[in-house]
Amino acid sequence: MRYDTIVLGLGGMGSAVAAHVAARGRRVLGIERFGPAHARGSSHGESRIIRQAYFESPDYVPMLRRAYELWDALEARTEMTLRAQTGGLFVGRPETAVVAGTLESARRWDLAHEIYDAAELRRAFPAVTPLDDEIGVYEAVAGALFPEAGVHAHLLVAAADGAELRFGTRAIGWDAGDDGARVTLADGTRIEAQRLAMCAGPWFAQIAPDLGIPLRIERNVQFWFAPSDRDAVSPAHLPIYAVQRDGAAMFYGFPDFGDGAKVAHHRGGRDADPDALDRTVSAGEIAIAHAALASFVPLAAGLFLRADPCMYSLTPDEHFVIGIHPRHPNVVVAGGFSGHGYKFTPVVGEIVAALLANEDPGFSLDLFSPTRFARDVTPAMRAVD
Repeated sequence: MRYDTIVLGLGGMGSAVAAHVAARGRRVLGIERFGPAHARGSSHGESRIIRQAYFESPDYVPMLRRAYELWDALEARTEMTLRAQTGGLFVGRPETAVVAGTLESARRWDLAHEIYDAAELRRAFPAVTPLDDEIGVYEAVAGALFPEAGVHAHLLVAAADGAELRFGTRAIGWDAGDDGARVTLADGTRIEAQRLAMCAGPWFAQIAPDLGIPLRIERNVQFWFAPSDRDAVSPAHLPIYAVQRDGAAMFYGFPDFGDGAKVAHHRGGRDADPDALDRTVSAGEIAIAHAALASFVPLAAGLFLRADPCMYSLTPDEHFVIGIHPRHPNVVVAGGFSGHGYKFTPVVGEIVAALLANEDPGFSLDLFSPTRFARDVTPAMRAVD
């Protein structure tokens, strides 16, 4: 069978791409080397933050607004719980990126927010212990996504709309030309399609080396601790949060959704090989995470429960890579999500589906150009058929 579109990778992004392409009535084949909603890449760990006042860049805000709409639509269609609106606190001294950047996005896009000094933070959110010179920006629409549920939901609707999804199937190569695209599997089988979407997560640079993207894979660990007062750090009383302080990587955390209070550092992990990720977690790593949690939510910093490593796929500027392959106009790439991409999965799926159909994606993608790091890559001169 010749397919309209092959999607390589069915994690957070790939599952969303498969769902949005299948919704257009295309014959879709999704290929995933592991199982559905696996824990071998970047879209696992029970919770991810979603927010609109985006400190990384105000340019993301229109995509985030659309992502909220699409998450709600996916939740309604599948009748699955995919996100929780807890509110969000972004804390640090006024000049820190997490505070200044959040305020820049909020003000540019007129997003509802509140600003608290340290004393006001302690009164409004009794579980938190900011430093005296810190302030907090509160965004009511922020909250948590549940990534395994989101991947399952996208896979469910993709299959319901006719997509064929193959798990435990490894692709080892691909090529593309005027007559379409071909993917070679580990058993030697070659599969043909008119178009190809590459959503390979930490394996993105391996599967598209010709783009010359200097992608760095970084191991980062998520930690869960047993709170001493579960009610005080429940979603009803504790928002999600991100805290930036001098001399340490930014850390972020979640209320206790029933399996412990989660905390992790954003960046600062060591280089990793996606095919040989070190999944052991040292006592020193646990101690550092515990200290971070205790410094801001001491009631959450009880006994260590568990840890789960994941991988960031970091571009040099930490912005995404989304666009048409510069040499192959029937190939669309989506990768390099740099540790902050999961919240965008449904809108990335919609954008990639539009690009595959040679339609306007509805957003400027200049920030995410696949050619911005490689001067020797010649852009394609013709559009997708």
